[in-house]
Amino acid sequence: MKNGKSTLYDDLKRQILTMELDPDEALDEVAISERYGLSRTPVREVFRRLAGEGYIEIRENRGARVIPMNHSTLRNFFLVAPMIYAAIGRLAALNFKARQLDDLKETQRRFRAATVSRDALMMVVENNRFHAIMGEMSGNPYLEPSLERLLIDHARIGHTFFRPRDADTERRLELSAGHHDAFIVAIESRDESAVVDLVFEHWELSRENMEMFIAPQGISADLSFQIK
Repeated sequence: MKNGKSTLYDDLKRQILTMELDPDEALDEVAISERYGLSRTPVREVFRRLAGEGYIEIRENRGARVIPMNHSTLRNFFLVAPMIYAAIGRLAALNFKARQLDDLKETQRRFRAATVSRDALMMVVENNRFHAIMGEMSGNPYLEPSLERLLIDHARIGHTFFRPRDADTERRLELSAGHHDAFIVAIESRDESAVVDLVFEHWELSRENMEMFIAPQGISADLSFQIK
């Protein structure tokens, strides 16, 4: 059974990933303490843990705030994400453990169920967890922290992907879910080349949607960067 501190940690992570909390939004320590029935010390401990994981930042004299997103964030994300995802995918196929594969399959089952029920928030959470497990499968202490940070912004930039609004976005969502199934098959077969090919297919699908979502006039050229 979760205690108040664990619940707060999980809730804040989910709310940041699903954009229930906006980028750069202030986190009111007093209000959160009252809402969760916690003293301010455990709330600050949760803040520090989330800051270490890249979800929030703690600023002197300004308190805790959700990690912001700006032009620099977006450019760096689009430049680096495909390289990190490809390296993670290759190592996941080589190094995964049976228990991790079981976790990946169960996460995909929940993701598929969320697509059927059209639970957009759960799709965001389970999609994030799916790719986080692939990071765990890689077993690489240098890449995993980078992946964890990327996944925060990937979820926030692309969260509208999980709210299809027409036949084309419905098709894209189903294609994305199919990629997950294919990842599982390729990883289980230890086919690293197939996993890397899927990474780039999956990334291209995500990239197109994220560009439609952010659509700022001044940075379209920056976001066209591709890793071949």
